[in-house]
Amino acid sequence: MLGPRLAIAASIAGITALCWLYLFAEAADMRAMGDMTMAMPPKGAVDLVLLLVMWWIMMIGMMLPSAAPMILTFATVNARRRARAQPWVPTALFAAGYVLAWGGFSIAATLAQWGLESVALVSPMAMAVTSARLGGMLFLAAGLYQLTPLKRACLIACRSPFDFVVNRWRDGAAGALRMGAEHGLTCLGCCWILMALLFVGGAMNLLWVALLAVVVLIEKLFPFGDWMGRIGGLLLMGWGVWLLVAG
Repeated sequence: MLGPRLAIAASIAGITALCWLYLFAEAADMRAMGDMTMAMPPKGAVDLVLLLVMWWIMMIGMMLPSAAPMILTFATVNARRRARAQPWVPTALFAAGYVLAWGGFSIAATLAQWGLESVALVSPMAMAVTSARLGGMLFLAAGLYQLTPLKRACLIACRSPFDFVVNRWRDGAAGALRMGAEHGLTCLGCCWILMALLFVGGAMNLLWVALLAVVVLIEKLFPFGDWMGRIGGLLLMGWGVWLLVAG
């Protein structure tokens, strides 16, 4: 059973690495375009699709590592079922459901960026808000959400992979996809407002992207993640208030 788990872990690491390589290339292109003085034309359908692809790859690169324990737990239970001649499915279907859930968030982020760019509240190059007050409101909202019962409930669910897999098991390919999507939505409930902070630090600021990814990873996988999230919430609220007052 160790061999398949290692293969799945290696696949997660490889996909994550490819996503980050894409982001580095995209950020380099954005920096090169930022040196140009010409005005950016309005976004067309192709531009929106490319923007969606960028957001989706970013979400996979940020969120897939923190989903590794859940995916590996699914693979373990799946292998045991297969050994007992019970129905089983490829673990990739569960992972695909998880990725699809974050695809939904990526659509929302794409539309949000398009709308904010149209009113000059987001820079098209840095993909960061141009208003300190808007940034302050996002920080304040993120800090408040970190302290809500919903956040805590979603975080507890994300940190209980065995309970999730056993209690929500569904047979068949559609069942695996649905399980992955359900876990993705739970994870989304835990982290969506932190992902919205990408608009504050800049979605093309890869240090900021990496920092948020590490915060999510620690919150979900480490015993002290719950307390770190609460302390982080207070810090975010303070930062948000400071930006609102200073802005």
